[in-house]
This record gives sequence, C-alpha cells and structure tokens, in this order.
Amino acid sequence: MSPNCQIQFIISYKMFKSMIKFPFHFFKSLTHLFSNSDESSDHRPWDPPFDPTRPAIPISYPITDLEDLESRSYFNSFHFPFNMASVKLPSKSVNLPARPRLLVCHDMKGGYIDDSWAQGGNNAEAYAIWHWHLMDVFVYFSHYLVTLPPPSWTNAAHTHGVKVLGTFITEWEKGAEICKRLLATKGSAQMYAERLAELATVLGFDGWLINIETTLDIDLIDNLKEFINHLTKIMHSSVPGSLVIWYDAITIEGKLECQNQLNNKNKPFFDLCDGIFVNYTWKREYPKKSIEVAGERKYDVYMGIDVFGRNTYGGGKWNTNVALDLLKKKSVSAAIFAPGWVYETEQGPDFQTAQNRWWGLVEKSWGVLQSYPKQLPFYSNFDQGRGYHISVDGLQVDNNPWNNISAQLFQPFLIALEDENTMQASIDFKDTPFSGGGSIMIKGNLEQGSSSLTQLFSGYVPLKDQSLYISYSVKSEGESALAICLEFSLATKEVVHALITDDELPFLANRSKFVYDIIVKSEGSIANASSATDVKWVPYKATISSDTVNSNGPTLTGIYSVSTLKSSAGMYSTSLGHLRLSFMKEGINYPFPKEWRVEGRYVSWFPSHDGTRTLSLKIVWVLVEMENRTSLFTKYNIYVEKSGFGESYLGFARVQAFYVSDLVVPNEVTMIKFVIQPCGNDGTCQELSQCPTYVLSA
Repeated sequence: MSPNCQIQFIISYKMFKSMIKFPFHFFKSLTHLFSNSDESSDHRPWDPPFDPTRPAIPISYPITDLEDLESRSYFNSFHFPFNMASVKLPSKSVNLPARPRLLVCHDMKGGYIDDSWAQGGNNAEAYAIWHWHLMDVFVYFSHYLVTLPPPSWTNAAHTHGVKVLGTFITEWEKGAEICKRLLATKGSAQMYAERLAELATVLGFDGWLINIETTLDIDLIDNLKEFINHLTKIMHSSVPGSLVIWYDAITIEGKLECQNQLNNKNKPFFDLCDGIFVNYTWKREYPKKSIEVAGERKYDVYMGIDVFGRNTYGGGKWNTNVALDLLKKKSVSAAIFAPGWVYETEQGPDFQTAQNRWWGLVEKSWGVLQSYPKQLPFYSNFDQGRGYHISVDGLQVDNNPWNNISAQLFQPFLIALEDENTMQASIDFKDTPFSGGGSIMIKGNLEQGSSSLTQLFSGYVPLKDQSLYISYSVKSEGESALAICLEFSLATKEVVHALITDDELPFLANRSKFVYDIIVKSEGSIANASSATDVKWVPYKATISSDTVNSNGPTLTGIYSVSTLKSSAGMYSTSLGHLRLSFMKEGINYPFPKEWRVEGRYVSWFPSHDGTRTLSLKIVWVLVEMENRTSLFTKYNIYVEKSGFGESYLGFARVQAFYVSDLVVPNEVTMIKFVIQPCGNDGTCQELSQCPTYVLSA
C-alpha cells in the first residue's frame, strides 16, 4: 500500500488507472449516451462525461471525492438501486466467534473489473471466490477514496455467513488534502463518518476498512480519533455485527510509519474500533508482542499476509500457509491480502485447479470456519457465478458465456473421505447444468461393489418432530450411479447415516453400514441436452419422517454424495445438478402470489443501421399486497417475448428491477412482453404462465 510500509505499490495514479481495462462492449453499448466517450484503456466508466443520473447499463463504482460523499449524490444515481445487496447476513453469523479469525482482502487488479456489471457480464472465465467456508470477513479493496463493494460480492459472502467491508482510503498528496478537509473540525469528522455509515447501511454491507496512508499534522489526530470512534458507534447502532477495522499505516503522532504490530503507536486507534489490519512486513516475534498489547482483544488483531509475497513473512504465493501456520499457533487472527494473485499471475494448469489448490493450503493450515446448512429450506445448484450455459429447472434457457457471482448459492466442500479410490469432485461450469450455471462433477475409477464418499456440506439443523423432504438431480454416464447420504446426530450422541438411493442400487456392497435406507423416486429424465444422444438429467425426490431416524428428533449434521458403479469396475462419471432440503414437500411455504405491479420506466427507442430498432428500459415490480413477502424471493429470471419470434431469456435480478439495454426489435414485431419469474429461497420458480408481465407496444 504505502511505500513507507515497504509495500511495492509505487506507481502513479495514472499508471494505476491504465492497468485496469474494462470490457469494450460496455463502452460500445453506451455510445448513444456518451458521444464523446473515450474508449482507451485508461478511461473508467465513471470518468467524465459520465452522468450517473442518466439510464445506462447498471454498474458498480466507487466515490472518488469528498464532494460526492458529502452531498449524498450517490443516492440520486440511476445505478444506486441496482447496487443494493439483497442477501442479508444470517442472524447466526452476526457475532464473530471467539477464536483466531481469517479476513480476506480482495484487491484483484484494483477492483471493479468483471464484477463492475451489477447485472452480470459476459466473461465466463471471470475471477471469483467460492471458498467462503474458509473465512470470516471479506474486504473489497481498491485505491479510490470510497470503495463500495459490488452487490454480487456481498450477496455471495452473506449467503455463506461472511461479513463484507468496504474501504475508505486516503493516499499521496491528494489524500493529504482530503484529510485536511475531512478532519478540519470535530463536526466535519462526524459528518463524513455518518455518510460512510449510511452508505453501508443502505447498500447492505457490514462496515469499513479505514486506511489513512498519508502523513497528518498532529493537530488533526484528535479529529481522526473522533472520526473512527463516531463511525464505529454509528455502524454498531445501524448494522448489528458491523465492523470498523483500522489499517496499520500512520502513528498516533501522524507519521506514515507502519508498525507491523500492535503497539502504543497505533493502539489508540485500535481502542476506538473493532480491530486492526497489521501491515504485512512483520517479523516472527511480532504476533506474540501484538497479543500482549491487545490483551483480551487478541482476536481483533489481524496480522497481514501479502499473497504476492512482497516482504511478507513466509514469502506468500504458494507459501502463504507458512505465515498462516505461525499465526494459528500464536492464536492470533490473519488478514490475507490479494488472493487474486492466483488469477492475475495465471497460475497453472488453469484457474479452477490453481484456485482450489491454493485455498486448499489455507484450509489445511486454518481449517473450515463456516458451516451450512444452519436452517431449512436449504438449496444449492452449485453455481460459481460464471459459465457458458444457464438452466432453469432442468431446461437450458441460455448458452452464452456469462459471469455474475451474485448467482452463487451454497458452495460445497467437496472433501473426499475414502482415499482408496481415485475419485475427483469439482464444480463444472462448462457442461449443460440442471439449474443455474454449474453442477458437481465426480470422476474417477471404482472397483465393483465399492463406493466413494464425498462430503458436500457440514451443518447443524435440528429436525425436532418435522419430516424432511429432499430432492436432487443426477446425470450419469454408463454404469455410474450416485446416492445421497445424510448424517444425523441423535440425543444419545450417536451418529447415524441415512442412504437416499434409487431402488435399482442393490449392488452397493457396503450398503448395510447405513442405518437407514430410504428409496427415492425418479421423476423421469429431462431433455436438457443439445442433442438426442446427450446424457439427460434425472430428478429424484424422497421423504424422511423424523421418527424414521429417531423419535426424539435428530439433528442434521452432514450431507454426502455416494458414488458407485452398477456393474463391473471401471471409469466413473456422474454429475449432481441441485440439492434441496426442506420441511415442505414443494414450493416456498405458500403459493406464489399472482398480484404484482410491474412498470416500465425510461423507455427509449433507437433506430439501428440494419433497419431494425433497439429498445432500452428499466423494469420494476412489487407485490400489490403483503409487500413484506418479497423478502422470500431471492431471485427473478427475466424473459422477453416478441410477437412472432418466441421467448428468450434476458438475465436475472436479485433486486426488484432490471435494465434492458439495446434489445434488438425487428420492424415486424408489434408487441413485446417481459416476463418476471420469481424464485423462492428453496430454489423453486413460479410457472412462467402464471408470472407477472409487462407488455409494451412496439
């Protein structure tokens, strides 16, 4: 960060900007709005002549000056409603655990790359994180004054119980001038703190990393302390479980000198907030010294580790676990900076493999920190938020490359439990999925009659006296077969397993080790393939009554897949498309409502050079009655029907708004109907024929 901290970010502001390239298609789509737009690589979409109040493809962007922060102009932006996170942090994740924690600071190429598209982009190989079970806090970082986390990151992190922080940073000479205005008076310090708290509260993330990387006049220190203290207090009163983390850059005397430990030169700041992110160039003895200074708050000290390895303990990169091992041994928290190193440096053989390998080192060192399911309904389609296809309930609706990590649902652990088999489980986002954009693919070799267990999830859900309903989908090649195993903990401390399996699998040699054997019913294959010869998805359903497992009420603690072959030994290949567990047979605990109010706004038509027309508009929708029920709808699929041209999929929204940009409309089309398909928190979607619509005459 600061050169005084021995971190090699010694580049000019303009050089930094030129490092970040935005997709060309974004600027091309905005030419009708910005006739003088600069398409060079150092132009950012929020640079002049960008007018945030005018309709355009929704983007996520930072606040770059104090004037915009003070005036609250962000809330007048056309893009603001699209940047509100829709997934709340689960109540069971509000309080941080009393143990060493792991904070992950994003900083992937400076931020706001593929993730800047609030409704998603078209890069199927975009950067993503799916190892949320290994962290407690996620910081979205960039070198702009106020870094607002794109809602996609907040949605994905909150789904997995991880807190999300934005970044407030001042750097260089410009940062010094900003601090003079920010800290001019106690009132100004409080006002800007209130502006930051309001942004986090309204946009739905959980707090701030405060990074003051410029020398300050000693006279400003008291107001800086007031800024930190006021921000922390307001965040705590506005957002339960919120965090304000101080970065170790300046001292209490205002000097830009990273201490690389908690000591009396930075502790006064630490005392006013929820933790400190210690700079990366600490020595072996510094964690112990920091703990001694922190006292009872030792877990609020996050010792930094730079994955790029710039003067960091252990060297970072593929040795990041060296620092983690030491910190875990010392019982202090860790802050990993820039895990995007794997992606930026193109570690081989491919990003998916390298990413899993690198986070595997973190897991081995630090362990699994998050668990799920914690409540029902529980649903996952294993979507990583990128891919080459999109499906809805077994039917492919799109086959174009895309990315939007807001689509991420619960990510599986994929831990192999039986090493004697050469089986590998991974997320496949290139094959045609059952739902969303991904599925779990399991491949390898099996002996006849043997099986291989893969841990999918580990959680804690008391069933009490309620029945459990399970559904899943499978696509298998040849003699491959897959079953689901549920692990239950009983009141007697005994652990039992229930096998959810097709009644055509009597050949499973070790089937007797499962205490309960429950037969699922196939609903028949679904034609979700590109040709008649492709393998089809087969959905299954089963019911588990509470007294089937134990009359005292079991607790669901684990979910596994069981792989086996129906006949002789050989190659195994099976995919799991989705998994749903609920206390209800189907639906989202009530019928889908039919009374929605749908409106079209900012409707604009433009002639095209080929004689057709293009249409742009914003569609918004709300329930006519009982609007509080909208919180149960986690996703909306958007379709368009053009008279005489059939129906096509446009995308999905996590908020109750969608912007349609440059939709090509042939001249012979006289009517356009937009269909909004609500989907519940158990993954079920309303029948298209019953969905709310908006009709527009063409």
